[in-house]
Amino acid sequence: MSWMFWAWPAAADEGQWLFGGGAQLQALDKITARISTLDVEVGQPDQYGSLQIIVHACTYRPPTMAPEHAALMEIRNINHLGEVLEPPIFSGWMFASSPALNALEHPVYDVSVLACKKD
Repeated sequence: MSWMFWAWPAAADEGQWLFGGGAQLQALDKITARISTLDVEVGQPDQYGSLQIIVHACTYRPPTMAPEHAALMEIRNINHLGEVLEPPIFSGWMFASSPALNALEHPVYDVSVLACKKD
């Protein structure tokens, strides 16, 4: 399924969401307990450990509304040869205010959305 067919978060009214050029993500390596902040541009694959992260869209609410940031992402494993594996281990929306709502389930890594990068 292509990401273009997924519904925008929470409201059909596009005027309630603004679009950012990228996402600021927080990644946790559960083995070393290291937390990293990643700046991922929309449409540009990024790597964290053995994960490939692609942000397809990042949306946020205008300042006049309750704060919320949401990112449409795909996350895939990368094997020891550097090959990106199919299918994605995560595919969907992640919300900054509710990281457990739609979380990455991985034995080594946690990834969550902090904010959208405003253009």
